[in-house]
Amino acid sequence: MSRILIRGGTVVSATGSQPLDVLIDGETIVAVLQPGATALGDVAASAQIIEATGKYVIPGGVDAHTHMQLPFGGTEASDTFETGTRAAAWGGTTTIVDFAVQKPGETVQDTLALWHDKAAGRCAVDYGFHQIVGDVNPESLKGMAELVAEGVTSFKLFMAYPGVFYSDDGRILRAMQRSAELGALLMMHAENGIAIDVLVEQSLQRGDTAPYFHGTSRPWQLEEEATHRAIMLAQVTGAPLYVVHVSAKQALEQIATARGNGQNVFGETCPQYLYLSLEEQLGAPGFEGAKWVCSTPLRSRAEGHQDELWRYIRTGDVTSVATDHCPFCMKDQKELGRGDFSKIPNGIGGVEHRMDLMFQGVKDGRISLERWVDVCCTTPARMFGMYPRKGVIAPGADADIVLYDPNGHTSIGVGKTHHMNMDHSAYEGFEVDGHVDTVLSRGRVIVDDGAYLGRAGHGRFVKRELSQNLI
Repeated sequence: MSRILIRGGTVVSATGSQPLDVLIDGETIVAVLQPGATALGDVAASAQIIEATGKYVIPGGVDAHTHMQLPFGGTEASDTFETGTRAAAWGGTTTIVDFAVQKPGETVQDTLALWHDKAAGRCAVDYGFHQIVGDVNPESLKGMAELVAEGVTSFKLFMAYPGVFYSDDGRILRAMQRSAELGALLMMHAENGIAIDVLVEQSLQRGDTAPYFHGTSRPWQLEEEATHRAIMLAQVTGAPLYVVHVSAKQALEQIATARGNGQNVFGETCPQYLYLSLEEQLGAPGFEGAKWVCSTPLRSRAEGHQDELWRYIRTGDVTSVATDHCPFCMKDQKELGRGDFSKIPNGIGGVEHRMDLMFQGVKDGRISLERWVDVCCTTPARMFGMYPRKGVIAPGADADIVLYDPNGHTSIGVGKTHHMNMDHSAYEGFEVDGHVDTVLSRGRVIVDDGAYLGRAGHGRFVKRELSQNLI
């Protein structure tokens, strides 16, 4: 087995930063050493040296919310597991957790097997699965226990998309009761889909068909209401609740209140809700706004959602930052919604840019260096049962490591740093004051000095434990 010594860098964890050297043996970190330590003698002396002077040495990113090859809106997400995980590697993310999708009439076991088939032998980085339960029935509830035993320990429900993924309150209650019995984590897309469908219909009847009206037909009140309702159902059942892609400050206030009361409720947000807005992106001229159609939608900057989301990251009420990576090209995909915003496939691609965009938050003084690592690496690993194998630089952990240059620079855009299978970038023209220089996945260098050295099939399925982030 090969040995690697990363020396001269500053190791950053969720709790602090200090100059340390990192020794890797095969796929595993075996020691974290004071600079120049000779305690390991010949072991360290025989290692390949990677110089990290002037760089941060951080755990590989964990993106716990991606949708590779997701069927949606009459098409399929444009990134395969191969192209999407390759892009993740370029951006310093070494583990993703994707979603297996059950639709009515299917079993959770069969749909999980289908997603295993999609991913096996194709991923450049390690991967796990959540299970979307789109048909809550006795068979599905029974099958949840089988999935937990197989390392799929989180289940997602939708309060949105009637006729597709939607679950009513009775089904949600039953699924939460089952999750509580199993100790599994219940994830929720919290929007009032029944009311949204009425607003969408009324908007189209008025002739308000442009992408901008995707946002106005999904107002923050319907995200706040659904979030509150999910929290109350979780309180009744005792189930832990993880609310995905929160975009409205009012919804996060509901989460913060529940957390303050000691409830196991957690909020996730995404870079698009921190940087993009209803006015600037969804309101772009003509059909351009389709690039930024996603659900929950981008929110108004004038109403202050973006600043408040950053604040909730600082307070810890946003426990992790994921991407909800669900890419669609403009040509032949987003264009399905010309003249009718409700037919635009919902999704933004961002798995490649999360680590950079969140580091810009460090540079801008919005979050600390340690909080960057916490929300992008450590807490996602703990939340979804992968810690301490993932999300930390410590003896015994997988050697998933990123060398990040705080003095480097990243220009985001098609033709610049863009490896996702998309014909546009949601962050076109963004400039980041930092750069991913080197990426290791389980001890193998997969990105280095502007070159991709990884391969399809290197990534392995991660059999997850129960959440390690519950009180």
